[in-house]
Amino acid sequence: MITALVAGLVAGYGIAIPVGAIGTYLVALTARTTLKVGTAAALGVATADGLYALIATLGGSAIAPALVPITTPLKWISVAVLLALAGRGAATAITHHRRLHSRKPIPPPPTPTRAYLTLLGMTLLNPTTIIYFTALVLGTQDATTPTYAEQTIFITAAFLASASWQLALSTSGALLGRLLTSPRARLLTALTSSAIITVLALRILTTTV
Repeated sequence: MITALVAGLVAGYGIAIPVGAIGTYLVALTARTTLKVGTAAALGVATADGLYALIATLGGSAIAPALVPITTPLKWISVAVLLALAGRGAATAITHHRRLHSRKPIPPPPTPTRAYLTLLGMTLLNPTTIIYFTALVLGTQDATTPTYAEQTIFITAAFLASASWQLALSTSGALLGRLLTSPRARLLTALTSSAIITVLALRILTTTV
């Protein structure tokens, strides 16, 4: 049981800690909205990681070959979604900045439910996640088949590890939002975040999954 727990924690942190486009978007989203919205978004990412850990654990060696035909389309869809979010984030920041000066009504931030579903969908579109978990599960298999209890512990630990890291990112975003008191600072931060997301999204196309 302890082995399955440690393996799940390592797997969850292994996929969560490298901050890519989704992590950058999570921090920026929380910085310009609220911690409640950021928390919901963080749990959306963790849910996707947990689902992929579940699929990889239960599917085993049957998953990897099935993913080959759809890996490239998933990469393109993922990039398109990230670029759209980067563009929308920049446009929203500029519109928000202009309305602060013109005293026009500012549109409300996304609801926690919408933030959760958005980040869940973004993470599910990332083929790297499921391939990562599949390779990890296959690489650690031995002659002994894990019990259902061990599989459950592994999946739960992976989810909790991912959730703790994503929540840390959202909390840092909330702290960043409090530090950015001037409208100009918020605008520059939002534009910088959109630029980083764009670069990281384009890098997906140049990496081999």
